[in-house]
Amino acid sequence: SVGIRAVISGNSVDPVPVHPSPLTLSSLNTISYSELSKLVARQKPSGSPLDVLPPRLWKAAFPCLGPSLGQIINGSLSTGVVPAALKAAVIRPTLKKPGADVSVIENYRPISTLPFTSKLLEKVVYQQLVSHLADSDLFEVFQSGFRSGHSTESALLRVLNDIYLSLDQGTSVLLLLLDLTAAFDTVDHAILLDRLERWVGIKGSALDWFRSYLQNRTFCVKLGDVFSSWEGLRWGVPQGSILGPLLFAIYLLPLGSIFRKHGLSFHLYADDCQIYSPLCQEKGHSIQSFVSCVNEVKSWLMSNYLHLNEGKTELIVFHPNSRNVDRYADLGPLSPYSKPVVTSLGVKLDVGLKFDAHINSVIRSSFFHLRRLAKIKHMLSRAHLERVLHAFVISRLDYCNSLYAGLCQSTLRRLQVVQNSAARFLTGTRKRDHISPVLASLHWLPISYRSQFKILVFVYHFFQGGAPPYLATLLNRHSPSRALRSSDQGLLAVPRSRCRTRGDRAFSVLAPLLWNQLPPSVRLSPSLPVFKNHLKTHLLRLAFPEHV
Repeated sequence: SVGIRAVISGNSVDPVPVHPSPLTLSSLNTISYSELSKLVARQKPSGSPLDVLPPRLWKAAFPCLGPSLGQIINGSLSTGVVPAALKAAVIRPTLKKPGADVSVIENYRPISTLPFTSKLLEKVVYQQLVSHLADSDLFEVFQSGFRSGHSTESALLRVLNDIYLSLDQGTSVLLLLLDLTAAFDTVDHAILLDRLERWVGIKGSALDWFRSYLQNRTFCVKLGDVFSSWEGLRWGVPQGSILGPLLFAIYLLPLGSIFRKHGLSFHLYADDCQIYSPLCQEKGHSIQSFVSCVNEVKSWLMSNYLHLNEGKTELIVFHPNSRNVDRYADLGPLSPYSKPVVTSLGVKLDVGLKFDAHINSVIRSSFFHLRRLAKIKHMLSRAHLERVLHAFVISRLDYCNSLYAGLCQSTLRRLQVVQNSAARFLTGTRKRDHISPVLASLHWLPISYRSQFKILVFVYHFFQGGAPPYLATLLNRHSPSRALRSSDQGLLAVPRSRCRTRGDRAFSVLAPLLWNQLPPSVRLSPSLPVFKNHLKTHLLRLAFPEHV
């Protein structure tokens, strides 16, 4: 971060107009003993090597230690001062990949650990800050990073929904992926405090608390049993903290105004930024509008001590059909970023949106881990083997698998081979034996049904009011023109689309179609656990009618 800050000029003047919060947060509320007890019970027992007491002992001995712990936390909240001992981080370098060269510093990921008491204090403040942002409607709608109910999958569903609908209308779409270099580490504290005060409405002792929280932070590095000397943390949001990601999202609030000014769609996930728009000259969406937007974004990043990683910035153009491939061949200053395959939030996107490159990567990684697990299979019980298998293989098949819905069956069969192999590996089934009874006995939904399951869970969240707003706006309840029995069956309106491989794959089209096909007993489930149980049973019966 020191090297990055050295090449950035920075500017205390923000070129984006301020949108002040209608509400203010002038003081932080103290926490009661019963609330603290619940918080400690939910908190994971992780802390720092410098903790006076191990986190597990804090949790086990809370009836005795709780009053003293409450005094520490409430004293900080009421005075606006964070004790120095709670601002000391211990960093443990960890290799990013097994087998990497241990002599190369870039191969290490710094894992920061903070005291257990510090995490409890931050959690109390986090809850109050999130409540204030929600009440003031200050959250960036298209920021999915570290937000409850939001995920990389929900973000990609929205981005690809918009792309599919544009392609369905016969319009090419440009997607630009921006990446920031060590963004969390270069955040300027003065600018962040200004953002908290002017954009978010943090005042008085509450602002004093955040100022104290950011100032005079220290860290050391621990290798084995050896500690380095202590150094000051002059900038950046604290790594390993609960508040850090939320503060970073607040730091980026003005970016949305820039994208909207240029009329471009966007989506953020922490510091990963996706900018996209149909290339339609009649509506003013052209290569030049992207260039102008990128130039202004670069200027804003520079003034806020953030640095665009040119090497990881990628661009791809999706075309409605093969005849338009060269229509926008001249991308001007954006040409160096153009690639046939780009990686967005861990998913490889190709120009045909067939996910071939991504599926190849999933298959290769899954079989690699299956071969490694085969070496230790004899050491694990059946229950432990299944748990490890889910962690290393099934989780890869399930990551963002809602995006597979609508793909051709030949593509999905390649992923199904991986799941079949995992099932045979777990149960010891021979290669010649039929796999359907095995999958049914394990209660494993086939690949195509797993993607439907994920989409339908998003829809259920919509009916319960828990879906991300950017997905909720894509769904509309069915409203018949006259009173019908179907009016109270929880149905969705299905938009029209033109192309099966484009419009029909959009979340706004596919989700209502799948939802309306469910039996009413599943759609009208009273709670999420009940819905998931009924839905899985329904899909298992469809997948294995002879075995369930």
